[in-house]
Amino acid sequence: MDEKDTSPRRDGATRRAALWATLVAVPVTVAVAGFTFAKLAPESPDAGPSASASPRAQSSAPVEMPAPALAERPTVLCRALMSQLPDSVRDLTQRPVTAGPEQNAAYGDPALTVACGGSPAQFPPTDEVWKVNQVCWHAAQEADATVLTTVDRETPIRVRVPKSYEPPLQWVTSISDTIVSSVPSAKQAPSGCSA
Repeated sequence: MDEKDTSPRRDGATRRAALWATLVAVPVTVAVAGFTFAKLAPESPDAGPSASASPRAQSSAPVEMPAPALAERPTVLCRALMSQLPDSVRDLTQRPVTAGPEQNAAYGDPALTVACGGSPAQFPPTDEVWKVNQVCWHAAQEADATVLTTVDRETPIRVRVPKSYEPPLQWVTSISDTIVSSVPSAKQAPSGCSA
């Protein structure tokens, strides 16, 4: 008795169809991948973020700032802070101030200002505080700016961020680094600062 071969056989037509399908599918897949990569890649090397952003055009006129008299310890801390502040904050370059360069600094146009010393921020205990690079900040809204004040340092530091620079916390990163290295932590801080 002859045993019949029950295994499926491929005929020539099926084999040719599979070959044509592969020949068409591979180049189409490569083309789609290339197109997708080209659309997602930056148009030029300059299009991506860079570590050294070019400074914005700005006024070089001194920024009007008050310079109240400070006690001896805040004066020493503020001088240390001001001497270590960076030449620019993000793409804002430092500008002169009208008074108290030992306690005040300004960047950009409109001016982002840094004021060291003075009285601590007063706010309800339920207000939020934000920690940026180991420095705890409280935010108060003004009509044209957000005023961020440190609440965990021996002497308060206020950074006034104009509304055009929103969100405000992104502007205090490098300032926070300088504060950590020059202004010691306070003995007490709001509970939200300990996290």
